[in-house]
Amino acid sequence: MFRSLPRLALVFAFLFVALDTSAHDHWIFGGGYRNAAGEWCCGEGDCFMIPKDQVRMTGDGYLIFGAEKIPFTEAQPSPDGAFWRCKRPDGSRRCFFAPPPAT
Repeated sequence: MFRSLPRLALVFAFLFVALDTSAHDHWIFGGGYRNAAGEWCCGEGDCFMIPKDQVRMTGDGYLIFGAEKIPFTEAQPSPDGAFWRCKRPDGSRRCFFAPPPAT
């Protein structure tokens, strides 16, 4: 009985991580969001949250990770107040979600 305990713990840990990850982008996946070109923003697991300290607002958009510039016109409002980037299989950006600017 005790030999199977580590396996059981591993299964529970895997399920917890898998459920937690899919819960984060569930609102994007389930919301039917599309980019300006009409592409669906994501499938399960295509989106990830960007830490606020990796996003800088510029005069005409956002700069993420100090390298990728996203015009304000391509940013969609983020219902959960976080920054999100959805990617295509090749890694290019499909959608970007940003919280509304503070007023």
